[in-house]
Amino acid sequence: MAACGRVRLFLLIVSVSFCVCRSAGDKIPNGNANPLPNRQPHPAVAQYPAAGNAGPGAAVSQSRRAAGWKLAEEEACREDLTRLCPKHTWNNNLAVLECLQDRKEDTEIAPACNHLLWNYKFNLTTDPKFESVAVEVCKTTIPEDIHSQGEVIACLEKGLVNEAEEQSQRYVIKDECKKAILRVAELSSDDFHLDRYLYFSCRDDRERFCENTQAGEGRVYKCLFNHKFEEAMSEKCRDALTTRQKLIAQDYKVSYSLAKACKADLRKYRCNMDTNLPRAREARLSYLLLCLESAVHRGRTVSGECQGEMLDYRRMLMEDFSLSPEIVLHCRGEIESHCSGLHRKGRTLHCLMRVGRGDKGVVDDLCQRSLQTLIQEADPGSDYRIDRALNEACESVIQTACKHIRSGDPMILSCLMEHLYTEKMVEDCEHRLLELQYFISRDWKLDPILYRKCQGDAARLCHTHSWNETSEMMPPGAVFSCLYRHAYRTEEQGRRLSRDCKVEVQRILHQRALDVKLDPDLQKRCMTDLGKWCSEKTDPGQELECLQDHLEDLGQDCRDVVGNLTELESEDIQIEALLIRACEPVIQSHCHEVADNQIDSGDLMECLIQNKHQKEMNEKCAVGVTHFQLVQMKDFRFSYKFKMACKEDVLKLCPNIKKKVDVVICLSTTVRNDTLQDAKEQRVALKCRKQLRVEELEMSEDIRLEPELYDACKQDISRLCPNVAFGNAQCLKQNKNSELMDPKCKQMITKRQITQNTGKIFSVRRHCMGQRIPNKMYTSRGRLINYRLNPVLRKACKADIPKFCQNILNKASDGNELEGQVIACLKLKYADQRLSMDCEDQIRVILQESALDYRLDPQLQMHCTEEISRLCAEEAAAQEQTGQVEECLKVNLLKIKHDSCKKEVLNILKESKADIFVDPVLHTACALDIKHHCAAILPGRGRQMSCLMEALGDKRVRLQPECKKRLQDRIDMWSYAAKVAPAEGFSDLAMQVMISPSKNYILFMIALCVCVLFMVGLLCGRITKRVTRELKDR
Repeated sequence: MAACGRVRLFLLIVSVSFCVCRSAGDKIPNGNANPLPNRQPHPAVAQYPAAGNAGPGAAVSQSRRAAGWKLAEEEACREDLTRLCPKHTWNNNLAVLECLQDRKEDTEIAPACNHLLWNYKFNLTTDPKFESVAVEVCKTTIPEDIHSQGEVIACLEKGLVNEAEEQSQRYVIKDECKKAILRVAELSSDDFHLDRYLYFSCRDDRERFCENTQAGEGRVYKCLFNHKFEEAMSEKCRDALTTRQKLIAQDYKVSYSLAKACKADLRKYRCNMDTNLPRAREARLSYLLLCLESAVHRGRTVSGECQGEMLDYRRMLMEDFSLSPEIVLHCRGEIESHCSGLHRKGRTLHCLMRVGRGDKGVVDDLCQRSLQTLIQEADPGSDYRIDRALNEACESVIQTACKHIRSGDPMILSCLMEHLYTEKMVEDCEHRLLELQYFISRDWKLDPILYRKCQGDAARLCHTHSWNETSEMMPPGAVFSCLYRHAYRTEEQGRRLSRDCKVEVQRILHQRALDVKLDPDLQKRCMTDLGKWCSEKTDPGQELECLQDHLEDLGQDCRDVVGNLTELESEDIQIEALLIRACEPVIQSHCHEVADNQIDSGDLMECLIQNKHQKEMNEKCAVGVTHFQLVQMKDFRFSYKFKMACKEDVLKLCPNIKKKVDVVICLSTTVRNDTLQDAKEQRVALKCRKQLRVEELEMSEDIRLEPELYDACKQDISRLCPNVAFGNAQCLKQNKNSELMDPKCKQMITKRQITQNTGKIFSVRRHCMGQRIPNKMYTSRGRLINYRLNPVLRKACKADIPKFCQNILNKASDGNELEGQVIACLKLKYADQRLSMDCEDQIRVILQESALDYRLDPQLQMHCTEEISRLCAEEAAAQEQTGQVEECLKVNLLKIKHDSCKKEVLNILKESKADIFVDPVLHTACALDIKHHCAAILPGRGRQMSCLMEALGDKRVRLQPECKKRLQDRIDMWSYAAKVAPAEGFSDLAMQVMISPSKNYILFMIALCVCVLFMVGLLCGRITKRVTRELKDR
């Protein structure tokens, strides 16, 4: 098709130049132009009142016009022309028309002059000279026998539109011609009768849809625009309306109502006076909208009439993608591939948004940018009604879930996001909402509430531009990333956000947690990893959980952004909106106080963990809380309270360690060593030690929180703890001595127990009917099996253990339980009264505990299992912690067949000599006698036992029958023990004498024997060895 060359517009006036068209780049002479035959006015034109009563304008004949007729010479307009228009424009009819057309909005113009101008514009398109200009441009469009009015103007307008949409050499129209075409469209903007092609195309539709709409001031145009996508609208009228709307997109003055309503605001905010921009861009509808929207978002006053007109045209842009030439040009491939047949009511635009999200394939970068630009121009975030597709899809949700919010309020979109994935949300609304939010999330300015509350903070901290300015140096989402980094800074770090801005940042974070695609930085950096690891995770929230689960496998950029987001969640778990919804019953029952706090600081998640086993905890919440705990183990930074309490200690004592499990072990080891070595000052701060205790307790309750231990013990869990829903760590520790347990698992459990017992006895909690109670038997058993699990004992006996039990230590390693051997060694030395005072006190406590329950004596349980089953089955089945099983073994000592078991029972008897408290049956029977006869005797070292033995031998003292019987039994047992277990050495013999009830008698007899030997030696020694004098003198 030929291109339009220099076109000189002589619109019925000799002095006005008309456009000259060039075909294939060559200028066509006027003489060679083939003007269309002159047409007779359409009957409808004569019927129009203004045309029938032409007045001064109608009196002007065709011959007079051809002879050089001028508007300035007409009497009807001379006064207004002299008053309003510069003198140098009087000889140019088009300049006069422009002047009077622009000024009549501000001042009164004589009715006769107005009538003359209207007729001039009405007859403008019928001039044969004007029609000849478009012959080459429209020769393939206009048939030679064309008879309809305004076809030439319509052809020129379509050519102008096609050039913008094609941007190729197929349509090349000179700037002068473009301006003339747009100016003609502007002149016909107030009355649709002046656009002859649109008038004849839409006559029937006007009667159908806009019968009661009065002509003038663009009212009929607006009415027809509103009904463009009605089913009853004819295609010819719809096409003519679309062309008209595309011209408005190129020049806002083609819309009379918009230009009139916003004229003062455009002048006030200098929206058409930017000298750095070409005039063509200033006239674009998008530039006007961005400029005025910027003023509104900055809190400036824009007239209500202008805002109403802007709302109409923003809705128009969202309804019909073809009004944006950039989208038509750059998204043609996507439209043909994915969105054909969805043109009406914004469906094609939402289809393109869905493609842009990546739900239907990959979108071209230019198309993506065009969509983003259109969303900024239309600004649907400020009023959801601008997006007709969204409005229709979400109407039912808005009426039920958001009815408390005023219609058109920006908070409607936030309300819809809050109800995403809830029962009130419908599927179609969910799709439309996510498609729109995808683009809003990529430009923080498109959320009007966020922009209003944070524009000052963004300018101060993030160096942002004004609302309608963008910077290619700042990628999508960069400003919001800057804001949320400052939102969670401490006061020491300085430069924090204002309170109102922080609230809005938290609101946006809560919304973005619902879908990873709403976080532009996360989606950009993790696109490859999402496809690699999480392609099957399509349910809400699963993609982020999947990335967190594969944190170690992610690329560095993705790992950093996922890590930062997880660290942020640890401080404010309410960002995880889906988790908070699932945990609502628990929060309301147990955590409502911390949930209402403006500053979370990890308190809410800590509360959820503490109440993880309450009856209000549902499965979804429990799974979510456990998942977050597992994620926390990947990096100590993911536990906000632990990070804040121990950050300095970690950097100083455990550098280059990130995994939380390893950090906890490192710090626990440091605390343990400082405790055992009596360090003057603990290297780990007190606040860190307290938080360390919390972390250890949490880790002890679920073995999955220790990944290495969990991997080593998976089979043991299924074998030994198949029905344990939680607390697998406790179950494994309780079954640690089972023959079925794998040695590697057993060794790792022992190591963990040794590490976890730092400054005081490690207390393991279990759960019963939702209530936490301490398992004392299990706790004591752990300390008795392995002395390293009892740091207090280790500290008290640090000198005694190497002195008396070194041979046992030489055979041990860090992972071995020692099966209570060291404790048994110390017990024997306690009976021999050879321990230090501190160590003796600790062993006494252990003896008292183990005497009540044989299961707390690992050596006894290990060697006497068969004997207990055979001789004491009834007592063992009762499981009463009163020492009845030990008493049964003592009574049946003669019936015990296994020597190892018999030796353990004899050791118990030996220990009971040293302290009556370790013999609970005897102590219970003799409690009153001890109180009456031995109250002044200190316990320990066999003193109270000796007191009772003396009372038993004293005929003047009457003991309780039960006590007397038990004592006599003990004497018989000790006598038998002395026979079957003679002293192993002189030290044992001496010790047995010292602890014997007949100690004084034995010592007296020994002393008597020594004295007799001495006297015999004194008297008889010289006789047995006499020496002669001769030998002495030698």
